[in-house]
Amino acid sequence: MGRTSDARRKILDAAQSLIELRGYSAPGVAEICKTAGVPKGSFYYFFESKEALALAVLDERWAAQRRDWTRVLTDTTAEPLPRLRRLFEETEAAQLAGQQDCGTVSGCIFGNLSLEISNQTEAVRERLQQIFDAQVDMVEAVIAEALARGELGVTDVREAARSVVAQLEGQVLFAKLYNDARLLGTLWTNCLALLDVHVPEAPAVDA
Repeated sequence: MGRTSDARRKILDAAQSLIELRGYSAPGVAEICKTAGVPKGSFYYFFESKEALALAVLDERWAAQRRDWTRVLTDTTAEPLPRLRRLFEETEAAQLAGQQDCGTVSGCIFGNLSLEISNQTEAVRERLQQIFDAQVDMVEAVIAEALARGELGVTDVREAARSVVAQLEGQVLFAKLYNDARLLGTLWTNCLALLDVHVPEAPAVDA
């Protein structure tokens, strides 16, 4: 029947791939199941609706991204600003790798779905808000460290963090629109201006 643990995994993988390539609305349940190689009945065994699937995709993607962000932003061997720069560099590298693999910049699934369906489904909108709030929390902690070291001129740490995350999402959106991941190369320069950095440009953290 396809109602095994790997059937759910296949559905999630197929949905994530299709949503990244074509958005949420375009692929239907039948296409998702065909791509996953499972019968349609398996979909409704694991997910009560396409919205429930979208929420599961978001949760899984955020869990993976949160691990990456935590690894970079809480690295105690690096100073705060180099940690933030490393986040931008890894974001750019991931988008470049994606473009090389499939020929297009996929962008950020959170930003893509925010634009496409956040005003259509309250559950998805709330989940996206939670994800972006969590991103801002993580960036805010790093900015607060840098401010305590006298490296920044910002006064409202929360708003500064929101601006940094918004800049990151906006640049990824432009990279997707122009299908050119190289546009992400300005992320760090823009961040320095947003934060009114008082120290020389921080060196990149070694991989």
